[in-house]
Amino acid sequence: MTVHRSALLLALLLVGCSRRDAGGYEARGTVEVPEVDLSAMTPARVVAIRVDEGALVGAGDTVALLTQIDLGPTLAAQGARLASAEATLRDLEAGSRPEEVGRAEAERAAAQAEVERAAKELARMRDLASRDVVSKQSLDNAVSADGVARSRLLAAEESLRLLKAGSRPERIRAARAEVANMRAALGQIEARAADLVLTAPVGGIVLGRYAEPGEAVGPMVPVLTVGETARPYVRVFLPQWLVSGVQAGAGAVVVTQDGRELAAHVVAINPKAEYTPRVGLTEQERADLMFGVKVEFANPATAPHPGLWVTVRLAGASAERRNGAKEDGRKDAKSGAVP
Repeated sequence: MTVHRSALLLALLLVGCSRRDAGGYEARGTVEVPEVDLSAMTPARVVAIRVDEGALVGAGDTVALLTQIDLGPTLAAQGARLASAEATLRDLEAGSRPEEVGRAEAERAAAQAEVERAAKELARMRDLASRDVVSKQSLDNAVSADGVARSRLLAAEESLRLLKAGSRPERIRAARAEVANMRAALGQIEARAADLVLTAPVGGIVLGRYAEPGEAVGPMVPVLTVGETARPYVRVFLPQWLVSGVQAGAGAVVVTQDGRELAAHVVAINPKAEYTPRVGLTEQERADLMFGVKVEFANPATAPHPGLWVTVRLAGASAERRNGAKEDGRKDAKSGAVP
């Protein structure tokens, strides 16, 4: 039922717009498409441009290549920094090598043997000193040697414990942060390199080509302009007495130069008024303030080529309503009121 009602309304709209005297209004405009400028974010030199003006491109197609002198060396240097940081992190996470642990165990065993030898020597010296066979100095030397041996054993045991415990968590966290920092820096450079490969963000037609291979372009300077042919529209200007009765979504008909009538609808109305453009229909209308109205095609595939002139018919604007609005305006002007 809804489909039938919509079809009926569209048929009535077409009939009503076919005759301006029956309540329709005609305005002329050109077919336009949304334009997308393609440019790099940083200064660069153009290497190649793969399309010419008027060429059709698809979304994602590579259309131009740019380069920077220091891009290759910068990428290589940052990649080396990242590799070094990752190697350091792996070494800290892996902990001590088996060879290092084995050497520490051997040093502890040697210190333990030295402690046992010094203890036996000290016991012997004490026995001899008690019988006044050796001097007090010899006994003191034996006591000192025993203390040194025990200190070396403690140091060897602590070194072995640290090797088995691995790297400190703080050092590992710092190494991980350094790796993340290096990766972010590399990603930034790679993003800059990817920005130098210009791809079409939408499918459409190349409207402008502003650079040639070998030229240097500044940041945000357009190299190409692509028009999105999937979203064609017509912008016309309507007098203020008509705009009050037009709403977004209202039906319209676009008449091409070859006589085709294409279904369309209003999508936006400019909230600011401006003077009648050069395409005004009559001298009387040139005195009116006009509002820009954007009309999109119901079937974009049937839209004429961008730049062609077309006629837009809107329903619901009768001559009586127009004349009545102008008469009210003249009365307000005479009375001093601001319309």
